[in-house]
Amino acid sequence: MTWAPIDLNADLGEGFGRWTLTDDDRLLSVVTSANVACGFHAGDAATMRRVCELAAERGVRIGAQVSYRDLAGFGRRSMDVPAAELAAETAYQIGALEVFARAAGSRVSYVKPHGALYNRVVRDEEQAAAVVEGVLLAGRSLPVLGLPGSRLHAAAAEAGLPVVAEAFGDRAYRADGTLLPRGEEGAVVSDPERVAERSVAMATAGTVTAHCGKPVAVRARSLCLHGDTPGAVDLARLVRRRLEDSGVRVEAFA
Repeated sequence: MTWAPIDLNADLGEGFGRWTLTDDDRLLSVVTSANVACGFHAGDAATMRRVCELAAERGVRIGAQVSYRDLAGFGRRSMDVPAAELAAETAYQIGALEVFARAAGSRVSYVKPHGALYNRVVRDEEQAAAVVEGVLLAGRSLPVLGLPGSRLHAAAAEAGLPVVAEAFGDRAYRADGTLLPRGEEGAVVSDPERVAERSVAMATAGTVTAHCGKPVAVRARSLCLHGDTPGAVDLARLVRRRLEDSGVRVEAFA
């Protein structure tokens, strides 16, 4: 049977100064899209430049991973940011990354919110609209990567932006198709075999088993694996190998 192709993305560039978190070099040999931290939850100018150069060299698509301004909390703390401010900060982050992407001979190919912002725009219309306004303010009709059925995707589609549905191989789901909050037990799936099995099921059958045991429909064009997970490189290699062994072509969406 022939399956639809799927993109494999990971969060990269999540260091700051002398501190590093993600193994960008090795992950860029596995993934097809790189969600690059733009300095608000992690990342700095030198890191952004280096990741863009590596991604361009290896033919990996570059995405702007925009976030609340929250270096201390790694962008995972809920924040109430005025819509106009969030729109401006979203555009600012995209623009900063675009400079380094262009210098490396590539371009920013899509936008993906990070952490608390990602979860907030699933249901918050105002914050979702602000992110979309920021993408438009940055001056390009960039695809928006996010959770299927989210307010973010609704706002992006209304604004004429392409939307790309995303699934998570290493995160637990609720029965309604949203992600189990990180503060709850079992939110992060750490067993490599289970992550690989779930990833193949989502790519081929379009389903995943929720934390409560119920099957959930998940139709996605891109699959995310978190770069800050221990053993992230080996996990990404395993998932890619299992996808390809199952007849799924792994390729970028943009």
